Amino acid sequence: MAPHQLIAEGESNGDCAGSTLLIHPDFLKGYSLAGNIKQYGFFSYAANEALALTKKEQDIILGVFSHIEDELNQRLDQFSHDVIISQIELLLNYSNRFYSRQFLTQKVMHHDLLTKIDAVLDTYFNNADGLNKGLPTVQLLASELHVSSGYLSDLLRNLTGLNAQQHIHQKLIDKAKEYLGSGQLTIAEVAYQLGFGTPQSFSKLFKQKTSFTPQSFRQSFN
Repeated sequence: MAPHQLIAEGESNGDCAGSTLLIHPDFLKGYSLAGNIKQYGFFSYAANEALALTKKEQDIILGVFSHIEDELNQRLDQFSHDVIISQIELLLNYSNRFYSRQFLTQKVMHHDLLTKIDAVLDTYFNNADGLNKGLPTVQLLASELHVSSGYLSDLLRNLTGLNAQQHIHQKLIDKAKEYLGSGQLTIAEVAYQLGFGTPQSFSKLFKQKTSFTPQSFRQSFN
């Protein structure tokens, strides 16, 4: 569940149990967690991207919940706030660890996703309407793949070491090299084909990623 998301209880066909930790933003004020909590990408994941815990992981998470509950119910003193903040950070860090494990244990499914990512970007860059469409965005890519942009970036970072934006740029540079090497398009035409608004912005990114200007890269083929 994400902040400000509405929650309702529907009809249940059987017994169920669970734990929910609701934290008011003011509770985090004065602690580094108030700023650092935005670094945990899973808060923006969609419901179908939820973490599936192993039995051992579930025991660990429930143990942290138990410590927080015990602190709230029995030991309220001048240290309680600090202890609970520490437990919340522990809960978030365990979640990061277990999500990383999930990305790795579902490699087969995720490598299929990598293939789809490349197919979507190939189709996008091969379309002659690049100037009107602009550069592909992380949001566009996530929408095409039916995943959230945060989940997509974290998945790619775990599998390839690159986030979604960096992956798009890498694919873009690979396609640019292909066009430049063929010699069939001018540098301006390559820029517009890929979705850049100006040849200058294309040249700037290309040099940043390759240490070559598009012109010097093309000359290297001659």
